[in-house]
Amino acid sequence: MTYFSKFFKYLDKIHLKIIGSKVRYLLGLTLSIFLFANPIKVATYNVENLFDATFQGTEYEEYIPGKHNWNRRMVEIKLNHTAEVICDLDADILGLQEVENSMVFTQLIHKLKKVGCAYRYSAITNKKGASIQVALLSRYPIKRYHDIKVSYAPSVRNILEVEVEMKGKPLTIFVNHWKSKAYKGYESKRITYAKALQARIARLSPRKEYIILGDFNSDYNAYLTLEEKLDDTQGRTAFNDILQTKIGEDLVDEVMIQDAHRGIHYSLWLERPIEERWSHKFYGKKSSLDQIVLPQMMFDGKGIDYVNNSFKVYKADYLFTKRGYINRWRYKKGKHRAKGYSDHLPIFAYFDVLPYQKEKNQKVSKPRELKEIAYLYSVENLDRQIEVQNVVVLFKRGKYAVVKQHKDGRGVLLYGCEGKLQEGHRYDVLIEAMKTYRGLKEVTHSYKLKEKGIVKNLNAFYAKKEDLLHGRLKQNEVLRNIVGIYTNRHLIVDGQKIPIYFKKRKLTPKNGSKLKIDYAHLGYYKKLELIIYSKKDFEILEK
Repeated sequence: MTYFSKFFKYLDKIHLKIIGSKVRYLLGLTLSIFLFANPIKVATYNVENLFDATFQGTEYEEYIPGKHNWNRRMVEIKLNHTAEVICDLDADILGLQEVENSMVFTQLIHKLKKVGCAYRYSAITNKKGASIQVALLSRYPIKRYHDIKVSYAPSVRNILEVEVEMKGKPLTIFVNHWKSKAYKGYESKRITYAKALQARIARLSPRKEYIILGDFNSDYNAYLTLEEKLDDTQGRTAFNDILQTKIGEDLVDEVMIQDAHRGIHYSLWLERPIEERWSHKFYGKKSSLDQIVLPQMMFDGKGIDYVNNSFKVYKADYLFTKRGYINRWRYKKGKHRAKGYSDHLPIFAYFDVLPYQKEKNQKVSKPRELKEIAYLYSVENLDRQIEVQNVVVLFKRGKYAVVKQHKDGRGVLLYGCEGKLQEGHRYDVLIEAMKTYRGLKEVTHSYKLKEKGIVKNLNAFYAKKEDLLHGRLKQNEVLRNIVGIYTNRHLIVDGQKIPIYFKKRKLTPKNGSKLKIDYAHLGYYKKLELIIYSKKDFEILEK
């Protein structure tokens, strides 16, 4: 569409007086055919604090004009960066979050037009006293829009409801930005948003087609990831329970939604592999705060339908730093640095007037099963959620934790999913995904279901040195109190050479050092090896 608008400008410049109107008519007709022949791209993007340079009195402290290097020049740079992402994303309908007001929104619209990415139609909420609003850009006519009031409190944002005419069909878009988990972001506050939205949906015509999108500040599986300190609702979540993206213990999947009742919804995150379900990172923790959520009508073969398997995260290279972090807008040491984009990535999906197409062999979600840790070593991947009971955390260092169920049973490594577990405690856990890396079995997605108290005696769960020396141990054990001599990446213990690896290179001792290993994980990297994670896990007795 950018190319068509540029071509129109070109025609205007060279003043084709005789045939200009006819060419414009033909190109306009071609453009209309083009629009109707292609699926519609619907996206959502949290632009991270798009403020203007005019003092309103409701700004965040960092965005008060004249302070922290926030001025007209900085606003212009922020607008340029935001427009760059929007142009490259090239969505037909785009929900936006964290836009200060209609003034800066108008500036963004003019910027997009100037760079050849014009949106003819737009809408924005008008919540008085709110620091930021939600908005929508559209290449299709907006018939009507209004705010859904969630609360009279100034800090509680409205939800934007917009009716768009898409390929001759009416489609309602709900743009959301629910309460964050920061600053006393209890779950009850997000439930207020979800209830307001569901109440509005309940008043719609039974066949009214709609899409819910935005930044919900909730994971697609919020019932498993809700932090205890924010749980003031006894585990009841806004996104899963109130918005009904979960039935019983199971998330609503693509098969379930096709026969679902009104008010039940499907999160498109379930279309992506588990390891790809994120659009936001905070201190290395990946999350799926941005959502596109659909009702049953978007799968029924009538009106407008979802284009199957079209949901994706927009990951242009420039949206990441060299170290792989999201290239967010830079604010450092109290000043804006005129670099970066947003702390969120855009997400998008396609829709069409053509009927939804099922896969030939559509996968039905399998019910959760109760298993032992040993089961994980009998399969390469999981095809369902596994509940493992009475897991004991033997060892936890950073992103790594080793757990066992029984004194003489198998252990397994949890990597990057150990957050809510404490060393020396017992739990029931849910395991959702795992992988094998260079021969080492790792659980990559697990969640705490229930805490079962402190284990008084962990010593019985540790492996014995004698079993290590006689080759009777398997990977993912924890060993204690081993004394040996370090030589060329090996530990010499009672005359035997055992491979050893220090996670931090600077901890690696000099050859010939006599070491006492207090804690070691028996890992695997092409072969069994002792892994040392921290300087507190060993001491040098002699050099």
